[in-house]
Amino acid sequence: MSDTPDQSGWRRPAPTRADLRIDAAVALGLLVACALSVGLYAVAGLYPEPAPGWLSTIWMVVVTVPLAARRKWPVLVAVVIAVAFIGGQLLHVPEALIGNIALFLAICSVGAWSANRRAAMLSRLVITAGMLIWLVVSLFITATDPTALPGFSRVGALSPLVAFSLLQIITNILYFGGAYLFGERAWISARERSDLEQRTAELERERERTAAQAVALDRVRIARELHDVVAHHVSVMGIQAGAARVTLDADPTAARAALGVVEDTSRTAIDELRKMLTTLRDSDTGPVDAVGGAVGTAPSALGVGGIPALVEESTTTGLPTVFEVVGAPRSLPAVVSLNLFRIAQESLTNVRKHAGPEATADVRLRYLPETIELEIGNTGSVAARRSTGGLGQIGMRERVAASGGFLEAGPRSRGGYLVRAVVPVASGAPVVGSPSASPVDGTAPSSGEASAAPTGPSASTPEPTESRP
Repeated sequence: MSDTPDQSGWRRPAPTRADLRIDAAVALGLLVACALSVGLYAVAGLYPEPAPGWLSTIWMVVVTVPLAARRKWPVLVAVVIAVAFIGGQLLHVPEALIGNIALFLAICSVGAWSANRRAAMLSRLVITAGMLIWLVVSLFITATDPTALPGFSRVGALSPLVAFSLLQIITNILYFGGAYLFGERAWISARERSDLEQRTAELERERERTAAQAVALDRVRIARELHDVVAHHVSVMGIQAGAARVTLDADPTAARAALGVVEDTSRTAIDELRKMLTTLRDSDTGPVDAVGGAVGTAPSALGVGGIPALVEESTTTGLPTVFEVVGAPRSLPAVVSLNLFRIAQESLTNVRKHAGPEATADVRLRYLPETIELEIGNTGSVAARRSTGGLGQIGMRERVAASGGFLEAGPRSRGGYLVRAVVPVASGAPVVGSPSASPVDGTAPSSGEASAAPTGPSASTPEPTESRP
């Protein structure tokens, strides 16, 4: 059977019906050609006493018709045609062309289609050896018969008869050697083609999986960005709208100011949504400077450079917040810079939602030799509670994990809550224009404050747990 594996484990597919139809057509064509060849050789007088017509007809059928099954039973077909070929020579069937073609094709088919490679090799070697032995015996009989080939002289070490015999041997060696090699090469080519088709199919499946994963990742990324932008600004707008409702009658000026914040925040949200869409469409992930813009390009996305403005906005909307930078600021990859900004934004949003009206917050950005750390702590007294779905903290963990870092979030021992993100970043040169640690009243810190430990409620390093903010 053609689907038996060879030593490499490969199975050649069985011939299709189209293949078998082609083989039948080839066999029929060779039969017609063989009949024509027999007639022409008989007229040419190839043999003084040729085989009778009925015997030649049987020989023509036996030497050509089996080729219709050369792909299904290649070894059997080759043996039958080889025996018929020798029989035709012995019986003086007047044909010396189509029989050679049929035998060559049969031996090639053994190499190309026999699944048992050992049997294929042995059968071809046996046929070839048998043919060469028969040729040598025939040449010996001819050489010892003085009446045979009277036109060839037998005088000399390299007589015309010896030269003729050598030509016959060389021609047969090339004939059978070519049939062997062509069949072997056909088998190897079929196996290589099958391997290539298999690899192509695997690559296509991998491409489809990669495309599906890319779509899923893009959906998660877009959902995360929408959540961070919308949740932050909507929470600010909700707080200010509530303040306007409460103070509308007692203090119209304060209510008007709160509604102004709502208006400004809505515009900021729309602007950030536009920036987010621009970032999602932009394939640039090169480093950004400390103000959040891509190096060598105009700023197209928020980054760590936007954290001071975020802190100021948080204070303006009723959550006193301080910001501090520790270490020498340096350039950051665009994704890391944006993710740190979003983590700070989401954490401050959670403080406004859960920490209570008396809470304060502090944001600390540390530039360490191999990492960058972002801490957002608060002094809230309201117990931590889960929000429906918990998408905010999930998004923060995804952002940190995407950069190879980790996120810690949990209550502090002295009260309040802390979110700490640690991201590995290669060390780089300081960048002019990095975010500075400024108090919320807008006064600039002294030169030593940027790297000093913060004062106030966040002086010690907490040990967060994995509870949710």
